[in-house]
Amino acid sequence: GPTRSPQQPDAMPPPAPDRKRRPPMEQPEAGDGAPQQRQKKSSAAKKAKKGGATGSGSGGAWPAVKPKKDLQVNRLKGTQLLTVPDFLTSAEAKAFVDVAESMGFTHQGSLGPLKGEAYRDNDRISVTDPLLAQTLWESGINRIFMDINISGKAATGLNPNIRLYRYVEGQRFGRHIDESVHLGDGSRTQYTLLVYLSGKGSAKDSQALVGGETVFYDHRGGIVAEVAPVQGMALLHLHGARCMLHEARFVKKNVKYVLRSDVVFA
Repeated sequence: GPTRSPQQPDAMPPPAPDRKRRPPMEQPEAGDGAPQQRQKKSSAAKKAKKGGATGSGSGGAWPAVKPKKDLQVNRLKGTQLLTVPDFLTSAEAKAFVDVAESMGFTHQGSLGPLKGEAYRDNDRISVTDPLLAQTLWESGINRIFMDINISGKAATGLNPNIRLYRYVEGQRFGRHIDESVHLGDGSRTQYTLLVYLSGKGSAKDSQALVGGETVFYDHRGGIVAEVAPVQGMALLHLHGARCMLHEARFVKKNVKYVLRSDVVFA
């Protein structure tokens, strides 16, 4: 879910909301927050000073991510919705969770549908880290986008604004759309990248996630896809003017962790 868009570097003004496209009672999200983002900035900034959570990087605390040679890309028929199993190994995903927990999350809420915002209840970290963005891009996302052009523009990398989300039992993010954001020099975000850092497991796994599916809807409100989080899997979908309405269903058991960025075209 945005007003200082989490998708965007701090120095940039927020994009003007596209009022024509707004579905009734839904909040477009410029990547992840809603207008409440402004109030959250000070606490996030304090946290950044304490733990080095924001700014130009995390001081090398991120886990190493090895390039993946033979990523399988599943394209959902008739949509620009892609899933990529094993984008991160279980060890890499768990290491991101450990780093995020050591940095500390900030709660993200919203004013709710009656105020024109999507219902939102989760915890979040936002960092600006061009090196991490480049590492994730070059670990295999770049090859997925080699043949994808939008209005004559090619994918050039990931938004250096990386967000980490945590949903505990009972938390969810209501139906919303992800806004496209200008990053300057004619570059613009066009796809949302989600990487699930936790997910469903075997029946014996006491940490296995139950619930927390990412659900996509068509313009009539019919379900197009239900994506159950699997640890290490990436999900990519178009955002901006062609973004499908989607939601993160509530977590029934254990904790859902997600890494979020955006694919930039120029």
